[in-house]
Amino acid sequence: MLRLCFGCGNKLHVSKIFWRSFTRGKLWKFGRKMDRVYFRHADNDGSVDISFRYTNAEHNIDRVFNFRRNVNELVQGFTDRTRTNIEKEFNKHNKKKQKKKSSETAQEAVQVTPPEIIVQLTGHGEDLSGKTFQEILVTETLRNSLELSIHDQKLPVAVNYPFVDLITLPASILAGFFVYPSKIELSFASENDCTFTWYRGMLPKNKILNNIEFQEVGKGFAYFAKLEDVDHYLKVVCIPRRDGIEGPSVECLSKCTVQASPGECPFELRHKFTSQRLSGEQFRVASYNLLADCYADSDFSRQELFPYCPPYALHIDYRKQLFIKELLGYNCDIICLQEVDARIYDMDLDRSLRVWDFDGHFTRKGDTVEGLAIFYNRKRFRMLKKFAITYGEQLKKMDIFAEIYEKIRGNEELATRVVERSTTLQVVVLESLDNPGEAIIVANTHLYFHPNADHMRLLQFGLAMIFIEKHVLPEVERDLPGVRKSLIFAGDFNSVPECGIYKLMTENFVPSDFIDFQSKPDQEIKDVELRQSLPMSSACGCPEFTNFTVGFKACLDYIFYQTNNLNVVQVIPFPSTQELEAHIAIPSVVFPSDHIALVADLSWRK
Repeated sequence: MLRLCFGCGNKLHVSKIFWRSFTRGKLWKFGRKMDRVYFRHADNDGSVDISFRYTNAEHNIDRVFNFRRNVNELVQGFTDRTRTNIEKEFNKHNKKKQKKKSSETAQEAVQVTPPEIIVQLTGHGEDLSGKTFQEILVTETLRNSLELSIHDQKLPVAVNYPFVDLITLPASILAGFFVYPSKIELSFASENDCTFTWYRGMLPKNKILNNIEFQEVGKGFAYFAKLEDVDHYLKVVCIPRRDGIEGPSVECLSKCTVQASPGECPFELRHKFTSQRLSGEQFRVASYNLLADCYADSDFSRQELFPYCPPYALHIDYRKQLFIKELLGYNCDIICLQEVDARIYDMDLDRSLRVWDFDGHFTRKGDTVEGLAIFYNRKRFRMLKKFAITYGEQLKKMDIFAEIYEKIRGNEELATRVVERSTTLQVVVLESLDNPGEAIIVANTHLYFHPNADHMRLLQFGLAMIFIEKHVLPEVERDLPGVRKSLIFAGDFNSVPECGIYKLMTENFVPSDFIDFQSKPDQEIKDVELRQSLPMSSACGCPEFTNFTVGFKACLDYIFYQTNNLNVVQVIPFPSTQELEAHIAIPSVVFPSDHIALVADLSWRK
């Protein structure tokens, strides 16, 4: 694909270009400063995207044009189309001018002859009308000498310079929280190479956005909005760079003003216990169900599940500010997340946590739009391996599950229900950089939720432990002989401590007649007993609540750890019942999820 954009060569007219678009009914502004033509073409792309701005002060013309053409099309086709469109702009201006003169003189319409418009692309002074874009781009001498002429303007061409195709800011910005581009698309550049400068300004009395006077307030990919920013618009200016080459700067104005914070959030009190990052033999682990936007942003959620939560506080642009600040404030080394929207992982979590030394790995749950994510501090750990399975999909395929599948396949309704679930297990193997000879196997899952599905969850968890013990551990042992491996298994297990999952992890055995296997009579699991050999316990114990809504309150989330290799040093205190009930239940204006984050400090046992 080739994209062509150019700005007016006259410095008096080059300051800004604005595109307007509507996102959920709100205006955003996207401005670009350019003083040359920019060609962008990705290898093996057959299309040509062409965008340009033409300005003519005398005729009061200032418009952006956009085209998409085939890369093998002759340049003549592009220049002819451009000329036709610019002539239309001149004709529009002339009609207005004729009408004005007629009105002033009370005479019949005055005829104004538009100037002859000439559009030409040249290279080394040669007219390139008879060549294709492809021919031009593969010929270095032409590519480095291109010039576009439109009427009385000559514009130099830069090929494949760093370029910002799109940048937007979120629909909610709170004082006391981080703000960063909610979307950014780059060509021939990366975010790490770009520079970002932040400005604030207040809407003037005439309410015209273009008349806002901005002052610089910060630099960097993310900006921490301050109390003094309240009621101000924010603007970010991005300059794309690559290998010493600088592309045209782009600016984006926020859709909204900065709003006052909701006050001190309960997680900020928890941050007092995690104000410092750990080092040496200790490391901090968190597990958190974020409440996926696909489940929070619906009429059913707003009216039935969480009617006590203001709709704006359920909006992902509001909630993500809270949970990102919450996660950063824990100063963790390992973070296990559930119900992570794929786009939130890509556009928010991965991009923002990366700035604070985290690398991440995302696993989608089947064909759903959400999944699991594990982040780790790259200064303390190195990822050696990663695994992922969908329980239902692998149950019929992997030999290690054959015995269990044979025992349930006779119950067609049960087997179908198990196989069709998209419930997923995510595993990463991390090597400690501070403690040679130590490795952590981090498992993360979110088990199937349904009131009559205790049997399903226990079976899924049994499959997870079989996979870890019979597939992951042997493979890691082959690759890391002599290195001590310790298991941490975190997640939303949708199971209270009385259920079989907790029993399997802490007592190593669940008999075939355990009550969970009978949670749905016509799907009873028979003759299946589950075992696992690792000594495990819950790092945070069994708190009264990890999920707290009006309709349901219970402990469903755990961080299980291998007790013969690891010690618990500290468990970060949970919010009080009073805090959870301050806004009836959670989520709320100060809690971004219906779950509570589990955070614990661990150390290696000597």
